[in-house]
Amino acid sequence: MKRFSKVLTVAVAASMAFSVAACGGQEEEGEQGVAASPASVQPAKAGEASTAAKTPVKVVWWHAMSGELGKAVDTLVADFNSMRKDVQVEAVYQGTYDESLNKLKASMDSKSGPAMIQVYEIGSRFMIDSKAVAPIQTFIDAEKFDTSSWEPNILSYYTLDGKLNSMPFNTSNPILYYNKDMFKAAGLDPEKAPSTYEEVAAAAEKLTKDGKSGASFAIYGWFMEQFFANQGAEYVNNGNGRTAPATESLAAADAGVNTLAWWKELIDKKTATNLGRKTEDTRKAFAAGQVAMILDSTASLRGIVNSADGKFAVGTGFLPKPQNAKEGGVIVGGASNYILNNRPEAEQKAAWEFIKYLASPEVQAAWHISTGYFPVTTKAYDLPNVKDNMAKYPQFQTAVNQLHSTKAGTATQGAVMGVFPEARQIMESAIEEALNAKKSPKEAMEGAAKEITAKLEVYNKTVK
Repeated sequence: MKRFSKVLTVAVAASMAFSVAACGGQEEEGEQGVAASPASVQPAKAGEASTAAKTPVKVVWWHAMSGELGKAVDTLVADFNSMRKDVQVEAVYQGTYDESLNKLKASMDSKSGPAMIQVYEIGSRFMIDSKAVAPIQTFIDAEKFDTSSWEPNILSYYTLDGKLNSMPFNTSNPILYYNKDMFKAAGLDPEKAPSTYEEVAAAAEKLTKDGKSGASFAIYGWFMEQFFANQGAEYVNNGNGRTAPATESLAAADAGVNTLAWWKELIDKKTATNLGRKTEDTRKAFAAGQVAMILDSTASLRGIVNSADGKFAVGTGFLPKPQNAKEGGVIVGGASNYILNNRPEAEQKAAWEFIKYLASPEVQAAWHISTGYFPVTTKAYDLPNVKDNMAKYPQFQTAVNQLHSTKAGTATQGAVMGVFPEARQIMESAIEEALNAKKSPKEAMEGAAKEITAKLEVYNKTVK
């Protein structure tokens, strides 16, 4: 954490230096430092200068980062506050993503909520429908702020109707992790990850021996969403809910049924083990050398590699898909920051200053190195500390390559629907039913589609 703090302090200092230089004219092209917005450089009225100097604008930021991630957030905020006397951010941990969003819902009829909140990606449709958001696009347009170096595949998820509604903050995608030593012992190429369902199945069969399993994939709804996108298939109708509000789940499409059938066949053949819903459990089994392949977030990469240190080498590969699948790719996971429109204008503008700080290459580099999340700006990859980190963890290049090779489209932009948290739980229950032989894959997915569609109908009526 000390190293992270030092890097951030240097980053903010550099951004602040640019901010002062930019006050007299237009921002330099491509600069993503904490440049002052037009509002912040307006001369104070007579008699207000001393008051303004003594009273910084306070921005309350609700977030859902706990543990080491929470410490990284606190360090980030402390460094920003030490350099910005006109704006002071108070970071307040609000529990899990679900808990934080529920607290926001409870605060919407009052002034007790934050100026800015971190919301997981599947809360996007609700946030927009709530009409409680001041779109980030508004601030970008007003300042003519250059976003050309921001990752397009990350921004596309949070862009709806041509507007960027929130600023991506912690971004990840799923990759395949595998035990290179087990691959070598099984006669498989340890430098070549299986890339299709068929290759995964063949590898899992060879890897399953001596009481060890070829694979274990957590029953996580996010994985099924990714499997759809990787086949170029939409998860809900109406352009994945992007051309018009989603009214129907497409869970029972071939992309879903065939994926679940492949997954179930691995379990039935005992070449994969079902360890339940928690990715933490598959992660532990992988670290213990009990399973050869798992799926997990890129945000877990450092922890997974470190847990295997001295025991075996960790390989990484793209998320697998059927060998005859259409072009697709992965959807970004994680969360973004929203500015709320029920706070005073000064707080909204101050929150925008903080968001620009978060998006600066230096801060993104430090955040990436400390947490494992993707930088939201491609400029971060040019910085020496990121290059050094990539050399230390070459497996992360897989994640970057997967993001950059993703074919743009509504499937890979990701679905948006107001009942996404509930839909994810429904999907996980359907996967469980199929893997536990309570329903066939087709029956399970048809049941999930029907249930999600019913919830969409109720939600859409409520919004109207």
